[in-house]
Amino acid sequence: MGIIEKLEVEHAPGLTYSQLFLTNNDLAPVPPEQRTWRSINFISFWIADSFNVNTWMIVSSMVQLGLSWWQAWICVWIGYGIVAPFIVLNARPGAIFHITFPVVARTSFGLYGSLWCTFNRGVMACIWYGVQASIGGDCMKVMLRAMWPSVNNIPNSMPESSGTNTRDFMCFFLFWLISLPAIWFPIHQIRHLFTLKSIVTPIAGLVFFVWCIVKAKGVGPIISRPSTVHGSELGWSMVVSLMSCISNMATLVTNAPDFASRATTPSAALWPQFFSVPLSFSLVSFVGIIVSSSSETIYGEAIWSPIDLLGRFLDDNPSGATRFGVWFIAFAFIIAQLGTNISANSISAGCDLTALLPRFINIRRGGYVAAIVGLCMLPWNLLKSSNSFTSYLSAYSVFLSSIAGVMITEYYIIRRGHYSVADLYHAQKTGWYYYTYGINFRAYAAYIAGILINVVGFAGATGRDVPIAATRIYQMSFFTGFGVSSLIYFALNKAFPVPGASADFKEVDVSDFDYNRQEETHSVSSMDSKSKKDTQVSQHVVEMTS
Repeated sequence: MGIIEKLEVEHAPGLTYSQLFLTNNDLAPVPPEQRTWRSINFISFWIADSFNVNTWMIVSSMVQLGLSWWQAWICVWIGYGIVAPFIVLNARPGAIFHITFPVVARTSFGLYGSLWCTFNRGVMACIWYGVQASIGGDCMKVMLRAMWPSVNNIPNSMPESSGTNTRDFMCFFLFWLISLPAIWFPIHQIRHLFTLKSIVTPIAGLVFFVWCIVKAKGVGPIISRPSTVHGSELGWSMVVSLMSCISNMATLVTNAPDFASRATTPSAALWPQFFSVPLSFSLVSFVGIIVSSSSETIYGEAIWSPIDLLGRFLDDNPSGATRFGVWFIAFAFIIAQLGTNISANSISAGCDLTALLPRFINIRRGGYVAAIVGLCMLPWNLLKSSNSFTSYLSAYSVFLSSIAGVMITEYYIIRRGHYSVADLYHAQKTGWYYYTYGINFRAYAAYIAGILINVVGFAGATGRDVPIAATRIYQMSFFTGFGVSSLIYFALNKAFPVPGASADFKEVDVSDFDYNRQEETHSVSSMDSKSKKDTQVSQHVVEMTS
């Protein structure tokens, strides 16, 4: 066996070089024994994912815009309430056909055209992995300070150009290191981490909540403070605020099929996600509001970061009980950041990088690639300027919303649930998803249009003078990107129909793919598109469970 063969990941025997570029065991439909995510697992997943530093602090930017606390909280409810249906809609193909995001993207962008989408998503996941790990390093620093106060006085031996110091880098590296074992576990097993996190982190949040109220002898002044903006300015401040919630979830909207592919039934990935997303994120943000309001009474200023507030608790020789409380809450935030990094970044990067090089990369290896990139990119430098990082976040949602617009339109409006799963794994010209040399130019035209409508507004966000209309369009970038890409894709498909387009909604695999044996038992790859459509009714139907 040569070196090349030793580097290959596990895959079905006898594949051609063309097939090795399109499939391996992690890209193939998930076998029945790995479909282990039940309704409770999706609920636990979102409870776990909501409890992190970003969610805790998301209201802070809204209050700084001039909103009162209750107006900011309404924005959180609306923002996450709006994004939940998008998650459910994009997760549906994964739950029905048991395939991950990179494979679902092939249906709309083409076998090879989908590679840019997966590359874009994979690169961003690697960057976000480093950012979340940097925040996890701050949590680690507080926990170590609670155990050994001398940690705060570790002398610095790193140059100023590094952007960090010895103490902070040590804490970042420790968090990065303890994250590595979690990457090892496959998706159908990692659900246990989210179950653990959904138990530990709410307890810690409740302790923090009560502790701050008792320490401040009340809920603090932020609760009674009115908004400082009115009229149209108030309206647009609320729009910007709820859009920040949606942008915060753009990554999980796009890669929703990754987890839904492991669902025991399609309904397990439907209502549990639909309701738990707005509920869990809103409750966590409410705790963040009250804790930060109490901190203003305690310290004379509102401290929105829970990690900074815990650090203040450790100043001035705290008691043993205070140190233990800080240790427990910081430990919970470490678990929170670890879970968020695995769900939103490590698994996403693993799935995406697998599609880019399936012969040599699987989800596990891709996750470790994300970890290495996250270490090498010096993520703490991205967090130095909150304004530039917010602009980066908004720009990121523009790219992902355009991808989601094309994918959702493809599934629900163009082909209306009709799939040819076997065609997703071969490059024959007769396949539905070969399009033009493997690229669907309709999808790319729609995708680029969804980005272009926000380009002028993005230039304004970077400091250039642009028309106010462009700024308003950009402030609603998720909707404008999604809406434009969806409309353009629909129009182009009407003008230039694709094979497999259907007038009736039925979630059916016309290739009669055997999901238990992971092979095509009744090949239809040689049939032309007309015969495929004529025989759809008699083919294997996947039941739609609502």
